[in-house]
Amino acid sequence: MIALPIIGVSAADLALRSGELSPQQTLTRELGAADARIGETHVDGAVLQHPDGEHYVPVGGYDAHRSGKQPQSQPLKASVPTGAKAVQDTSGHTKVHTAHGLLATELRELDVHDPLTRGLITLDRGRLPSGPGEVVATNAFLKASGLYVGSSVTPRGSPVAYKVVGAYELPSSLRTTELLALPGTLFTPLDKALQATGAPGVSARTSYLVSVGGDGFTWNMVKEANAKGALVRSRAVALNPPADSDVPLFRQEPKEQFEPPGSGGTVTERAVLATVIGLTMLEVCLLAGPAFAVGARRSRRQLGLLGANGGDRRHIRAVVLSGGLVIGAVAAVIGTAIGVALTVGLRPVLEQQLGARFGGFDVRPLELLGIALLAVLTGLLAAVVPAVTASRQTVLASLTGRRGVRRANRVLPVLGLVAVAGGTALVLYGANYRVSTTVVAAGSAVAELGVVALTPVLVGLFGRLGRWLPLSPRLALRDAVRNRGRTAPAVAAVLAAVAGTVAVSTYDHSSDVQARHEYVAELPANVGTLTANDNTGHKDVPALRDTLSGTLPVAVRADVDRFVVGNPNCEMRESDPGCGRVELITPKEQRCPLFEAPGGIDSFTRAQARELRKDPRCAPRTFYSAPDVVVADEKLMTVLAVTDPGSAAALKDGRAVSFEPRDVKDGKVTLRVVTDQAAVEEASAKNAELPGQDKVLAVHTAPRPAEAWGIKLVVPPAAAKNAGLATAPLGAWFSLDGKATGAQRQKLDGEIDRMGADAHLKIEEGYQKESTLGVLVLTVFAGLITIGAAGIATGLSQADAEADLKTLAAVGADPRVRRTLSGFQCGVVALMGVVLGSAAGILPAVGLRLTQEREQERLIRNGLEMGWATLQDADLYVPIAVPWSTLAGLLILVPLGAALLAALVTRSSGALARREAG
Repeated sequence: MIALPIIGVSAADLALRSGELSPQQTLTRELGAADARIGETHVDGAVLQHPDGEHYVPVGGYDAHRSGKQPQSQPLKASVPTGAKAVQDTSGHTKVHTAHGLLATELRELDVHDPLTRGLITLDRGRLPSGPGEVVATNAFLKASGLYVGSSVTPRGSPVAYKVVGAYELPSSLRTTELLALPGTLFTPLDKALQATGAPGVSARTSYLVSVGGDGFTWNMVKEANAKGALVRSRAVALNPPADSDVPLFRQEPKEQFEPPGSGGTVTERAVLATVIGLTMLEVCLLAGPAFAVGARRSRRQLGLLGANGGDRRHIRAVVLSGGLVIGAVAAVIGTAIGVALTVGLRPVLEQQLGARFGGFDVRPLELLGIALLAVLTGLLAAVVPAVTASRQTVLASLTGRRGVRRANRVLPVLGLVAVAGGTALVLYGANYRVSTTVVAAGSAVAELGVVALTPVLVGLFGRLGRWLPLSPRLALRDAVRNRGRTAPAVAAVLAAVAGTVAVSTYDHSSDVQARHEYVAELPANVGTLTANDNTGHKDVPALRDTLSGTLPVAVRADVDRFVVGNPNCEMRESDPGCGRVELITPKEQRCPLFEAPGGIDSFTRAQARELRKDPRCAPRTFYSAPDVVVADEKLMTVLAVTDPGSAAALKDGRAVSFEPRDVKDGKVTLRVVTDQAAVEEASAKNAELPGQDKVLAVHTAPRPAEAWGIKLVVPPAAAKNAGLATAPLGAWFSLDGKATGAQRQKLDGEIDRMGADAHLKIEEGYQKESTLGVLVLTVFAGLITIGAAGIATGLSQADAEADLKTLAAVGADPRVRRTLSGFQCGVVALMGVVLGSAAGILPAVGLRLTQEREQERLIRNGLEMGWATLQDADLYVPIAVPWSTLAGLLILVPLGAALLAALVTRSSGALARREAG
């Protein structure tokens, strides 16, 4: 009874502490044994960086960077301090031939024999590569590819086959598919082979692991590297960050802009964990108290003999209290040991679910000792009331087994009502005014104690339902009401356990509903795209379209083309000579002033910026990966689920369709054909209009809320031809008749591989819930506690009702009757506990969600004041969603399980009660 929650708490403590990496462990997985990692940025020029090594902005802001007045970045190698030891780390993304077809994989070149790389990877089996032609692969790659250590693997387009000589894992990213080789053995031959065919090489990212010795890579050295255009993740700076006044970034940009959404006291899983553990500890007391009370009643004859032989009340109290102390100590040892063993045994499962290895078993002796002492203290406190009650019984009552008649306590219900009201008020105060999870947890505990105090009265109210029940459950309910001293503690124990489960479930379900609401789909459900990736891929598109229709259950397929200017092998945004592009031009008077002013948003005061955010011209646009302009017919409207009949009719009639009213003026749109790349760069530097020839097309503007999923303009092939615009095949947008199975997708990949094409397939599968370690541990923990509490309460009720069962046997009741009555007695107790626990468990979840909402509102208000947040950010949605399916399962499964358990353990031939010899 005491050990069960201790098992859960100790296991949860060890799992969460082990999964939470220390700063040193995190840095070792990122930097190995090096002092710093120097990497590239996405801007050309000097930068100002955050001490965390993740956030940065160009010196002077992005407007100054776009003006071209900033000095260009120096080669990355120039940022390595003189005399420092450096190891180059290069990685890129490509596809690799596997047993099933092609698999998107990370390629990486790193000298893993160098001591600076120690800690970056963990070799699982085999050996590290020792020369050209050898690679090691992550376990995730081998599992997904169907290959094994000893297999040969070939990146797509590579003339070299590599032997897999070992398997390794990235400790913080177990699901990453990656191949690793020594420097110069992967990218060089692959790039040469691709360039020989006219295809672009693999886009690689380079960084340097640097060791400087002494005090490490200091903040001054970081700023020197920033001046050369490099970004630095420094061990010394991460462990001892500089003061805000010494960070140039915070003088140019507000520090709050770089704070993640979960910072600044936002509700986290840790707050939920603290609340649930607090409720669980309350449940320990509620479980142990009735257990000792039942134990004391079952031992009343022994206690009566102690009094008959000269023992006074002090001795009786000491006996009962000593039993509580001993049981608490034993439960502490057993519960802690099993909890630790359970975590050790489940470690691989937890790590795979988390997708990262623990940093080791982080055993906190003081925390485990505190949990153990809590068990001892719980055992002692739980025995206090039974000890006092037993000491007050007369010797005659103890020896004869008479319980006497107790009057109902009239003060306790009043205290319970006050506690419920006060706890609820405390929760609302902590959520809306104090914004403190500690206050919310305290209020939840007070309110639950109030419900516990009200349990005897509520049990009496449940008794009024008996008139509508059949005989056996009616007798069980009346028995529960008449013996409230036995029923109320058992109901309270189930109540506390269910409250913790409901609190976790409600918070997790509400967070899931919020994430589902915030999820931005790129296409309608079960709609996908197939596009060619490489420059010459337009030649393969017709065959790709036919393969798609023959492999997947395609319902409707819309063939989509793109505009090309000059060389048809150019990509849409290619900037090489001979490659142009077609730009969709927004009329000047319909552009957002915030971005058209010479100084950008800095040209306006904060008040002016806030007002302009409300301007429809400045409404934020959702980011999609689809191109702005495509060439397609009316089938695309069917695929994209555009229900506006005018859009399909316009395309059929040869008119373009616009989904962005800001681009339309007088029923027309402007497409600008850009050919001079040098003039384009000059215009961009001066923030001037792009040079080029304009093509004006008549359009139909789709009414809101028509959604084209990122496509702003659809031009029918006839209109493109009439305007003199050349096109090239891009791919296909398609809707599926049902879902594509894994086997079908693998078959499509294999067909594409046999064609020698390079294509990208995307199918919108909708929101996918992701579970974190904290939620996983809390859910399992709360569920086990609920089941255990129901079982324990069942055993207590049956043990205390043993005399009634013996009476039934004495009067000749059938064994089935005794089992049925025992089952209904325990089922009624469990049902009342589940109903009250469900109501009590909603309160802490509501308080935590309200606290989270207030904290996010504070961050957004601050962002609006600073000018970097938008009105779209202010559209906050933090729902409180009740998991009705979970509640229904609790209401059915827990009482049913308790009833069946009690019926099964009730003996069919119980011993008859007999009178003691006088």
